[in-house]
Amino acid sequence: MTPIVELEDVGRVFPGSPPVAALRGVNLSIGEGEYLAIAGPSGSGKSTLLNTLGCLDRPTEGTYRLTGIDVGQLSDGKRTALRGQRIGFVFQAFHLLPYRTVLENVITGLIYNRVPRRERRKRAAEALDHVGLAARANFSPRNLSGGERQRAAMARALAAQPSLLLCDEPTGNLDSKTTESLLDLFDELVADGLTLVVVTHEELVSARADRLVKLVDGVLTEEAPG
Repeated sequence: MTPIVELEDVGRVFPGSPPVAALRGVNLSIGEGEYLAIAGPSGSGKSTLLNTLGCLDRPTEGTYRLTGIDVGQLSDGKRTALRGQRIGFVFQAFHLLPYRTVLENVITGLIYNRVPRRERRKRAAEALDHVGLAARANFSPRNLSGGERQRAAMARALAAQPSLLLCDEPTGNLDSKTTESLLDLFDELVADGLTLVVVTHEELVSARADRLVKLVDGVLTEEAPG
């Protein structure tokens, strides 16, 4: 299995009195098409790890390679470009623009990723169809259910055709039935070859993953899912 993500002895220390070691000697390899859940208590380093994987933050020490590229050796501009080309993000709060249609929300994400204008609408429509929202393309996000909003956010991330999809508590605002529906979609995406990383507090979510890792005080350990 080709690794998409490789972390070697990664640490992240935030300055202060005293300094805070948010990540400590993290080693992690995530293969292409793998589904990984990250669990841990509040303050354990999950957000720091997700920001590192998403090229939003740099490790203080160690090496992070994304699709074989040493992220630490890149300039800020090249790191931003790599993030736009290879990584999709889905958050608990959806972050949809209420004054745009669902289709326009997905297209907006492609503008930031510098997708040519002639391709944006086609890609956005395909992504909405992929997540089962083609019939809601011209709706306002205000008129969608919570589950539909999360699927719209998924479509926005998927339209950029990322190698890695990072989800931060994606089911936190959803009821159990809607959560199951979203998890079914995750399974379909992974079956299609997408690499998926989900930060979650919910056992229902982590049980569906191929692998489960846990962070406690910045130290990562592998757990048995389910």
